Amino acid sequence: MIETIYLVIIGIGVIFCFLRMLKGPTAPDRAVALDTAVTVTTALLVFIGFIFHRHVYLDVSLVYAVLTFVGSVAIARYLEGGTL
Repeated sequence: MIETIYLVIIGIGVIFCFLRMLKGPTAPDRAVALDTAVTVTTALLVFIGFIFHRHVYLDVSLVYAVLTFVGSVAIARYLEGGTL
């Protein structure tokens, strides 16, 4: 029962991040909101792996986090200088 409450709270956090991403007044605000949403989603994957005792979710979340980091660096470089 408590796991369901945690999942709902994390899901609401992701929704708020996506709302900020859509509404954000500047591009850096949107980039930070997207990065936060992905971080919360990664935490959600880890939590789901813990609930269902599946290690594959942990592996997927690790790959997801690394790819997100590379994407965040690319977005930051683009916003900084305009080129990748």
